[in-house]
Amino acid sequence: MFSRRAAAIRDFNEWLGELPHRFKLVVPGNHEFFLESDPFKRNLISNATVLINEGIEILGLHIFGSPIIPLYGGAFGLSSPADRTKLYATIPKDVDILVTHGPPYGILDRHTANANHAGCPQLLEAVTRLKPKLHVFGHVHGAHGTETTPETLYVNAAVLGLDGDLSKFAIVLSMPTSSP
Repeated sequence: MFSRRAAAIRDFNEWLGELPHRFKLVVPGNHEFFLESDPFKRNLISNATVLINEGIEILGLHIFGSPIIPLYGGAFGLSSPADRTKLYATIPKDVDILVTHGPPYGILDRHTANANHAGCPQLLEAVTRLKPKLHVFGHVHGAHGTETTPETLYVNAAVLGLDGDLSKFAIVLSMPTSSP
């Protein structure tokens, strides 16, 4: 959704509608200016639930989504560490799945072409405190993969390559639920 054009958004929404999945969630990122500038444009995405710093319960799983990244200049950039700490404090304590656009600091947050970490220290603090079963993110295209700690499975699900084309396969996971 690199475009602000309504036609591109409608095309994305139609694609979402073609997916066979019962539940579909969208957590925007640093290119989704149309959602940052006008929250009412969320209604343009009718074939999924858009999560912008909010949660939802699906089949007994508590899911929270946030598009925030620590760099200003793209959509949903929040450069103040204090503001990010305050925001991440709103994540419910019982979160099972955390979906963020950006990664936590030091976890699947750099690609081989760049030694610098692009993750957020305040997000790492929140994930360490909350211990969700699963934390899914993207943003750093060259860090696609998984990492596991005793508490959390981390997934960098970015499928775009460094040049912006689709270069990775989707990571498919299964989680038990507490409801049928």
